[in-house]
Amino acid sequence: MMPVSQLRLWKPAMDKFLALRWFVETVDTKGFSAAARSLNVATSSVTRLMDALEQELGTTLLNRSTRQVTVTEAGSLYYIKARQLLEDLELADAQVHDQGTEPAGPLRVTAPTAFGRAYLAPFLATFLARYPKVDLELELTDTLVDLFADRVDVAIRLGSPGAHDELICRSLGYFQRYVVASPVYLSRRGCPDQPEDLTRHDCLRFSFSKTPQTWTFVKQGETRRVAIKGRLRSNNAEVLHEVALADGGITLLADWLVQADIESGRLTRLFPDHDVNPNQASAAISALYLPNRRGSRRVSAFIEFCEERLSSLRIS
Repeated sequence: MMPVSQLRLWKPAMDKFLALRWFVETVDTKGFSAAARSLNVATSSVTRLMDALEQELGTTLLNRSTRQVTVTEAGSLYYIKARQLLEDLELADAQVHDQGTEPAGPLRVTAPTAFGRAYLAPFLATFLARYPKVDLELELTDTLVDLFADRVDVAIRLGSPGAHDELICRSLGYFQRYVVASPVYLSRRGCPDQPEDLTRHDCLRFSFSKTPQTWTFVKQGETRRVAIKGRLRSNNAEVLHEVALADGGITLLADWLVQADIESGRLTRLFPDHDVNPNQASAAISALYLPNRRGSRRVSAFIEFCEERLSSLRIS
């Protein structure tokens, strides 16, 4: 039986670990309410635990206002240490799970929404059957997640992964972009013969940039840039895809999203003799993970599975 002296230390130690997790989440999300939503707990529970943590430390970690929560100088130092401690614990958990001869344990993955639905979801049953000891959680989101704060093992990213000194990047391949429209739209508005003809059409655009958008066309070394316009913008590729299918205009989308529609005749590919926006970095498909996941059998198994699937689906 555990001595009384140890029993007195046990519950506070567990509460302290919980406090560290919730403190880091509060700093990462910049607010008690946001942290509570992420943790799936009541906001009052978060504020009470943060108050107790500050009382125990005898210092203020978080500045509270009606609009936001900011970290103090002491809180910033404490955050660095707390985050490192939690990361070390995650590493210890991962190493224990990877002691076996086959991948096992929880695996949390994020991917862009449209890509995840089209190229991951149909094959997850195959992955789970191949690795019966892995418990997989897939979150589809078009926002960039913090792999540590969100406890993500692998993040699938489209486009340039950027400079992430704290992350390991593994290339999975590249995709192309196609200019497409429905046959009905083209019969109604006419089929553009040259890229410059797009200025007279309704182009369905991404809303990531507030500046006027240009599509770049390259043919036999000649580059042409066309400023496109249209009345619809969206931050979601699936929205632009559906509007194009509904005869709403011309759009520029990844080949993996529209290839099946081109083959079935639902969409027509325009300017197939041109490379459109031929920037290899922005057309990259990558898997990112934290250094403490290096050597994880679960992570390696999932990334290798993705490489296998992308190869079989002719994404290169």
